[in-house]
Amino acid sequence: MRNYVVSLEAAWIVRDVKTTDDAIGVAIAEAGKRLNPQLDFVEVEVGQTTCPYCGEVLDSVFLIANTAIVGLVLQMKVFDAENEDHAARIAKSVIGRALRNISLNVVSVEPLA
Repeated sequence: MRNYVVSLEAAWIVRDVKTTDDAIGVAIAEAGKRLNPQLDFVEVEVGQTTCPYCGEVLDSVFLIANTAIVGLVLQMKVFDAENEDHAARIAKSVIGRALRNISLNVVSVEPLA
């Protein structure tokens, strides 16, 4: 059995915001509220996207008509998993229970040093 750090990405929709910074703040706050206090060990951050034209790294947020979609990265440690796939399934199950109706996708699974 090994220990892993699993990163998942989630698409979070935020309504009635004027700026991308507001959208990011609201998305992180809403996700944190749904995860805490039971899952306070899950780290929530804004995802990063690389521009295909210039190569610049940008925050994963798109705002139009006062509605934003924010790409969040949710990271947690999984202990005593059989393999990387098992660790990913555990993380998706644990986080998915708290974040119902939010699509989750595995970004990375790395052995814990």
